[in-house]
Amino acid sequence: MRFSQLSIFFAAALLAACGKQPEPPKPVEAPKPAIGTFGVDVTQMDTSVKPGDDFYRYVNGKWLDTATIPADKSFNGTINAVIEKNEANLHAIVDELAAAKNAPGSVDQKVADLYASWMDEAGIEARGLDPIKPYLEQISNAKDRADLMKLVGTIDFQAPIGVSVDADAADPTRYTVWVTQSGLGMPNRDYYINKGAKFDAYRAAYLAYVTKIFELLQDPNPAASAKRVIALENKIAQVAWTDTRRRSISETNNPMDLAALKKYVPGVDWDVVLGGVGLGDAKNFIVNETTAIRDGGKLLVSEPMADWKAYMTFHFVDAYATDLPKAFDDAQFAFHSKALRGIEQQRDRWKRGIAMLDDSIGEGLGQVYVRKHFPPENKAKMEDLIGNLRAALKQRLTQAAWMDDATRAEALKKLDSFEARVGYPDKWRDYSALVVERGKHFENARNARLFEWERRVKRLKDPVDRSEWDMTPQTLDAYYNPLKNQITFPAGILQPPMFDPNADAAVNYGAIGAIIGHEIGHGFDDQGREFDSSGKVRNWWTPETNAKFLATTKNLGALYHTYCPLEGACVNGELTMGENIGDLGGLEMAYTAYQLSLKGQPAPVIDGFTGDQRFFLSFSQFWRAKMRDDALRQLMLTNPHSPLGARGTYPLRNMDAWYAAFDVKPGDKMYLKPEERVHIW
Repeated sequence: MRFSQLSIFFAAALLAACGKQPEPPKPVEAPKPAIGTFGVDVTQMDTSVKPGDDFYRYVNGKWLDTATIPADKSFNGTINAVIEKNEANLHAIVDELAAAKNAPGSVDQKVADLYASWMDEAGIEARGLDPIKPYLEQISNAKDRADLMKLVGTIDFQAPIGVSVDADAADPTRYTVWVTQSGLGMPNRDYYINKGAKFDAYRAAYLAYVTKIFELLQDPNPAASAKRVIALENKIAQVAWTDTRRRSISETNNPMDLAALKKYVPGVDWDVVLGGVGLGDAKNFIVNETTAIRDGGKLLVSEPMADWKAYMTFHFVDAYATDLPKAFDDAQFAFHSKALRGIEQQRDRWKRGIAMLDDSIGEGLGQVYVRKHFPPENKAKMEDLIGNLRAALKQRLTQAAWMDDATRAEALKKLDSFEARVGYPDKWRDYSALVVERGKHFENARNARLFEWERRVKRLKDPVDRSEWDMTPQTLDAYYNPLKNQITFPAGILQPPMFDPNADAAVNYGAIGAIIGHEIGHGFDDQGREFDSSGKVRNWWTPETNAKFLATTKNLGALYHTYCPLEGACVNGELTMGENIGDLGGLEMAYTAYQLSLKGQPAPVIDGFTGDQRFFLSFSQFWRAKMRDDALRQLMLTNPHSPLGARGTYPLRNMDAWYAAFDVKPGDKMYLKPEERVHIW
């Protein structure tokens, strides 16, 4: 009989197998978490501290005692390692694009050329001030109010009033023009008005900075020009609204047509200003800080032209200082980073270049980032977590005794309408209109601003694009958009310690679960609750339930006001209200979702910690951080988020499950009586 060659091969293989016993398969090790044995670095705990006295130190104490803040940063924390990892990944991508043969005019080529222009420090120095001379001449040649209005009506020059294009609060399916207060060079009005030696020092540093800019511009009298700028900004600060007041939806949502806007703010030639920035056809507006905008318009009429020309000159150069010769870049760092935030050292130029790309052509860079660093399975797991968090909030809404049925029905409707986006947009941004040319960094920087502005203006006549993202995929953050009722989680945040597919479930729920819940919670915080399921500003609260909500949030604000990390500086519970509600509600939702995920089964004990304990350890570890005093002061004055120490501590004080998990009892420093604990969502 004739055997085929293939049969002979199998016969030989069979004989070989019979002659030798197969080796037993090697056991496959389960993937390990990126941090510790289950996702929390227990070596950084200080177990000499009672959890009920200072839980933040109990979880993070050894780290807090030994960690230092890098010279080029304003803070150090859990996410710093992730930030550095992302920077390195993006740097590698840029290097690959620089070495590749990219198609001329492609997004990849524009990324490479934009970065190369930024890194060409010698070329920037050689060009000196030549690139900005035409803009400075525009200001210098202005003679009268008509010319001043033409300057206001550009994307280049600062004014006490700003405009933008976004969804209409009355009809979120269409775009409208939003008008806002603007015009200050320091973080907010407090830096001009507050008394005390610290603020005197900030103001002195600002005067020195403005003077330095005029010196670098070879102004014949830099000190006098600087004083003109600061005197004008002080007048703008006097009429500006506080950041707390700016959070009020009822006060900032003021629809007007063009005729009403002209009548309310007659100090601005709206036809010239709007026409100059491509909004000449705009008919509908939402005016935010009404009196600040009106009175800022009055200043455009009452103050001398020489003051406005000095003001616009400084602010133009300040806006582009990082894109100009090193002396300008250094001067800006000395004020904005060192004087205001205590940062000791400028970041490496390549790192700042990555941030510049993220701002200028972020989705172009993001397309490559997603391909390389965001596995599809991460997206699927994240979507599962979001589904669990939604189910948890639905349960909590259904059981919330303080809500009446009418308000509950509207809240459930809004929850059902939530749209969650994960990782990256379905439709990438088209950068074909962005002009980038090697060797012309200033022009590239301005072109990027112009591109973004024109992109926004062009959509004014179109329906609202719900596919658009307000963050790049590589961003280490997340957001909620009340006008679209959307929550968005970029790929950048979906990595350890925020999200680790190999970590214990309790750890993921305590970290990324609480973040998901936080963003969902923004739909029901003191601002988000003003919007209905469609994104429209509408009151869907009954008076009785509304009164209960306001009383509860007042108690929450009072609790946060007791957090005073700097002498004489405590958290503003009203400014931070929305974020505090998000943190508390997010943690409550995440805990409920974690319990639902157990499906009635007890959680395992790992390394001596119960599931509930691991959940709360993870939450507090995520918020582990140290911040420079000046940066912390700026955050507390200007930022709606509480300091990270408060975020990793205060929500727990309202969580009954935390008390049970760590046996927190009366007499412990963090203890709140059950009736004092705030429960909202």
